[in-house]
Amino acid sequence: MARILLIDDDPMVRHTIRHILIAEGHDVTIAQEGKTALELFRSSFFDLVVTDIIMPEKDGIEIIKEMRGMRGTVRILAISGGGRIGNTDFLKIAEKLGADAVIAKPFDPDDLIQRIDFCLQSH
Repeated sequence: MARILLIDDDPMVRHTIRHILIAEGHDVTIAQEGKTALELFRSSFFDLVVTDIIMPEKDGIEIIKEMRGMRGTVRILAISGGGRIGNTDFLKIAEKLGADAVIAKPFDPDDLIQRIDFCLQSH
């Protein structure tokens, strides 16, 4: 069982991913935006952070940079449904800034589990 911080501003996405992760036996903490996520990250230990990229106020790119600065060894999975320039570009940026794995929305639950497992095993 891993302690996972899940950050996404979309309630349906949060619910879906949380359900998948709990079914896999993980302990999931949820944040619906970046500022709260960073506060949780500072005050608790997480084995993995799953963060959306496009969010209001503080986006996933900023979150990745700040978390890497606080604890460089944290495992990070970046997810994105795109936006005006498409999710491929955002996910490439996330990888360059330190995401251990990326996945585009919509995704197959098995693909999500596979990437989660990859991140946790590479710890």
